[in-house]
Amino acid sequence: MHLNPVLILIGLTVLISVYAWSNAELLRAWILQPYVMARSGGQWYRFLTSGFLHADWAHLLFNMFAFYSFSPVVLNTLAERYGSTAGVGLFLLLYLGGIIVSDLPTYFRHRDDPDYRSLGASGGVASVLFASILLFPVNANGGGIIIFPIPVPIQPFLFGFLYLGYSYYMGRRRGDNINHDAHFYGALYGVLLIAALVPGVVPEFFRQVSNYRF
Repeated sequence: MHLNPVLILIGLTVLISVYAWSNAELLRAWILQPYVMARSGGQWYRFLTSGFLHADWAHLLFNMFAFYSFSPVVLNTLAERYGSTAGVGLFLLLYLGGIIVSDLPTYFRHRDDPDYRSLGASGGVASVLFASILLFPVNANGGGIIIFPIPVPIQPFLFGFLYLGYSYYMGRRRGDNINHDAHFYGALYGVLLIAALVPGVVPEFFRQVSNYRF
């Protein structure tokens, strides 16, 4: 029996997020807080642990639904190309690495801001999402896919543009502790990593998108 790393990551994220809502000490210790990290001489674990925290149910469910929806095709592609064990390892590098790497620009931008905090798996989810979009930009049946909360079918590459547009808008508002900017850096990390792991995927992406007809 093989354990599904996608379900394990989702389960851990849900359990930790829900527990942290009633445990302020854990939330303070694990949230990304660049000002504290820069002056503590450590606490670099926050780059990763903040990805297992979420602001509320809406934030948690949206991230986990997107992660669950796009992960299988990426995991299967990596497993087919590199074998099941190495494939899982590379998938974890994509997701967990996306969480960490996407927070690095945020750290340097806000390390002198004592009021800044952020949390969420957005960077890792964006890494997986855009790796999936690079691999399969156009739905094979031509009808698109249903992605909550969009009520009509949409092609994956179009959803990617909408996702980044929404992230840009919310990032400028800065009305919550969600690191919306991490979506951009996570997406970039995911694209670069999957392009390196699956040679030929970039020209194939442009071929499929250029041949798509609305």
